[in-house]
Amino acid sequence: MSRIPDPHVLPQVPTWSLPRGVIVLLGSAGLVITIAGARAFANVLGPVLLALMLTVAVHPLPNWLRRKGVPNAVAVVAAVLAVWAVLGVLVVSLVVSVAQLSSLLPTYADRLDELVANVESTLAARGISTDDIDAMLSGIDPNTVFALVESIVTGTLGIFSSLLFVLIVALFMAVDGMSYTSRMKILDRVRPDIAMAFSSFAGGTRRYLVISTVFGLIVAVLDGLALWALDVPLPVLWALLAFITNYIPNIGFVLGVIPPALLALLQGGPVLMLAVILVYSVLNVVIQSIIQPKFVGDAVGLSVTLTFLSLVFWAWVLGPLGAILAIPVTLLAKALLVDIDPSTRWADVLLSGGAVPPPPDGSEDSETSETSKE
Repeated sequence: MSRIPDPHVLPQVPTWSLPRGVIVLLGSAGLVITIAGARAFANVLGPVLLALMLTVAVHPLPNWLRRKGVPNAVAVVAAVLAVWAVLGVLVVSLVVSVAQLSSLLPTYADRLDELVANVESTLAARGISTDDIDAMLSGIDPNTVFALVESIVTGTLGIFSSLLFVLIVALFMAVDGMSYTSRMKILDRVRPDIAMAFSSFAGGTRRYLVISTVFGLIVAVLDGLALWALDVPLPVLWALLAFITNYIPNIGFVLGVIPPALLALLQGGPVLMLAVILVYSVLNVVIQSIIQPKFVGDAVGLSVTLTFLSLVFWAWVLGPLGAILAIPVTLLAKALLVDIDPSTRWADVLLSGGAVPPPPDGSEDSETSETSKE
């Protein structure tokens, strides 16, 4: 017979060895130390995270090859070559384009001086004094403008500065990934919560990378064709820049439009620059700010606010590479800090970008019940 609980005996409440406030303070202090350490080792941690994201992205490839009867070693080599091919194409294309840009920019020095002189004459015709004009335009010179364009492009190329290190780490991760599926099955039997957290991270990362890559290719092709039609120099470079900055949430469009807009100003004047800005605004704002966030939010389960804050935070911690890896790294942090422990999964309600899931027992809150009764 089952024992009937005594209603006069209160249920035991788990006790804490320390006051809960002290635990929160110690956890916060540990988090601050961890962040400081991550920022100090950003030059190593950033490439490792990039290699991890690339390995997660191509992990289904060796699994698919193994199901087709391909030997395990060959499947791993195919995954590694896929990662190397993607990085190699991007880096080679950027290096060639940057070399073309470096040889092209000095030819626009006279054109920039002419534009500045036109602005000075226009302002003088409107009654603005020469001293005020000189004060306004004193910081505008060819070196300043060219340095701004080159800094954005070379900064994008600098993301892959540790390319050899990324390729080596990706190779080791791919080799370790040979037994990932079998280890996850064992982990699922022993600690299903941890297995679910890692599976959620891997699935969310792959969905995000697929969606961002597809939309990035669409934006890059449309931007490149538009710039080619407008006769803006180096449309392939700006298409590559648009593709890479598409992985940067919220502000990637702004970083991608500055160099081609400035080059359009030097090439055809303010009218051409405004045309480039208008084309980018129509294409990129509609695709990147309206359509893509809907798919990304549904795929990764992060709110728009958290996405933007993660961009700011990881760019501060890891540098430019952190801006591109902001969402995948946030998914990894969420898996390690929230999803891994059932007692902290309530935070998903605050972090999620979609509709709040119903309670597990299907019950409704009192307000909803009263509304339904009315």
